[in-house]
Amino acid sequence: MYKVLIVDDEIFVRKGLITIMNESSLQFEICGEAENGEQALTLIEQLTPELVIVDIRMPVLDGLELIRKVKTEHEHQPLFIILSGYPDFSYAQQALSYNVSEYILKPVDEQELAAALKKIAHTLNQKQLLSITREKPLVETVIESLLQTEPDDQVMERIAYALEIPLSSSYTYVIAEMQDMLPQGEIDYMPALKASLQRYFHHELQTLLIHVRTNNQYGIIVPELWMDERSRTVRGNYINMLDTLERELETTIALFIGHKASPLKQIVLSGASAEKCLNYRFAAGFKGIYIADELLGLPLYYFDIDEGLHSKLIYEVEANNQQGYSSVVDAMFTMFQERHFAPGAVTNTMRRSMIAIINIIRQLEGDENNLHWMAELLNWQLKYRNLNQLKQVFQHFIGEAAEYISKKRGGKSEGNIEKIKKYIDGHYRENLYLKGIAADFDMNPVYLGQLFRKTYGAYFNEYLLTLRIEEAKRLLRQTKKRMYEIAELVGFQNADYFATQFEKLENMTPTDYRNMMIDNK
Repeated sequence: MYKVLIVDDEIFVRKGLITIMNESSLQFEICGEAENGEQALTLIEQLTPELVIVDIRMPVLDGLELIRKVKTEHEHQPLFIILSGYPDFSYAQQALSYNVSEYILKPVDEQELAAALKKIAHTLNQKQLLSITREKPLVETVIESLLQTEPDDQVMERIAYALEIPLSSSYTYVIAEMQDMLPQGEIDYMPALKASLQRYFHHELQTLLIHVRTNNQYGIIVPELWMDERSRTVRGNYINMLDTLERELETTIALFIGHKASPLKQIVLSGASAEKCLNYRFAAGFKGIYIADELLGLPLYYFDIDEGLHSKLIYEVEANNQQGYSSVVDAMFTMFQERHFAPGAVTNTMRRSMIAIINIIRQLEGDENNLHWMAELLNWQLKYRNLNQLKQVFQHFIGEAAEYISKKRGGKSEGNIEKIKKYIDGHYRENLYLKGIAADFDMNPVYLGQLFRKTYGAYFNEYLLTLRIEEAKRLLRQTKKRMYEIAELVGFQNADYFATQFEKLENMTPTDYRNMMIDNK
C-alpha cells in the first residue's frame, strides 16, 4: 500500500477525499491530514508518504509553496496532486513546472480522482521496480516479484543494469537450506552467506540476488556465467559451492536447484522446480545436492510403511529390546530413502508410531509428556531437516519410550508371560480374549500376542483352541455328556462352532472321535 497525506484547510474537503479514497480499492491508504502547508512539511518528513493531495490555496503556506519547498529542500520526494477552485492557467502552469502529477479542479469529481489515482499507482509501481538500489529490502522485493510473474523487457533491462548482472545469461534459482537443528531465525545467516557466495563467485563488490525464505531457507538467483567452468557437470559445480558454504558457515546445508531459466524474466519457472525438489529431501543418494533435472522424473511415495514393519517396531519397543527396535528403525529409514518417501508420508509414519506408543503408555497409566524427546519429535519439521537428523531424534524417542514403558510395567514383561500362560491354562474354559488378558496384565494386546508366539511358538488363539479341544477329547472319551454340554464345558458358546473347530484341528467330527474311541476299546 502507498501512503497518502491529505492537505486542505477545509475539514469537509479532507473527509470527502478520505471517503473517496477508501472506496477506490486502489493501493493507497491515508497516513495523515494537515490543514496548511507548514503542518504538511512536518508530516511529510515524519510519515514519508508516496503521494500528497494538496489544495493550492491555504493559509500560512499555500500548496505551490509547499511543493517548491519539498522539491528543493527535502530528501523524500512524494508525488503531488493539486486541487484548485480556480481554473487559472497561471496556477496550472506553475504547478506543471514543479512536475505535479495531476491538477484537479474543485469540486472534485470522483471518477476524475479515481483515474488520477490509478495512473499514479502505475507510476509508483514502475518507480519501485525501476529505481532498484543495492539495499536488501528492495532487492528481496524484486526477487519475490520475479518469482511470481514475468516482467516486461523494459523492466528487466533496468533490473539487470541497476544490479550489474548479465541480462543475456541463463539463471538458476537455488534454495539453500540451513540444517543447523535450530528453530527458524535463531541465527541470521544472511551476512555470512552473502559474503561467502561473493567470494566463491569472485564478485566481492557485486550485489547478489538473494532473499530470506521460511524454514531457515535462503533463495539465490545464480547467473550461469558466474559458475566455475572448470567443473564439467552441474552437480560438480554445486558440490564445490556446498563444500565452501558448509566450511565457511560451519553448519550443514542442502541445496535445492531448479531448472535453468533463460532469460532472467523466466526465473519463475526455475523457482517452481526448485520448490518441487524440496519433496525429495529424503530420497537416497543425493548428499545435500538436489537437482531438478535429476529428480523431478522420479516417482514419490505417498503412503505409509508396511504394517508388518510397524507392528514389529511396537513389539520391540514393548520388549525394550534395543537391538530389535534399532534394527527396525534402520529398515524404516532405508525404506524412506529407497522408495523416495514424500515428506508427508514420512510425517504420517512418525505420527503413527508415536500414537501407538502413546496409547501403550496411557494404558499403563503413564504420561507421555514425561518423555523429553516427545516434544522434539512432535515438532521435528521445525528443526530437523534431513533424514539423518530425523533418524537421530526418532531413535532417541524410541529408546526413551521403551525404557519408560519397561519401568511402568516394572520390567516384568518376560516374567509376566509365564504367569499369563498359567492363567490361560487355568481359565481356558471361560470366555477368554487376548485384549481382556492384556488389560489385566497391563500389556498392549499386539505386544502380548507377539510375545506369546515368540515364547511358545503359537498364537494365543491357536494355543487356547488346542487346550479346549484336548479337554473336549478327554470328555468325549471319559463321559457320556452330549455335544452341547461338552462345548459349554470347554469354553464354546455354540455347539456347531465347537464341532467345526474340532474337525478343523482333528480332521474328524467330535461324534466320529467318540465312536473311534469306543471301537478301539
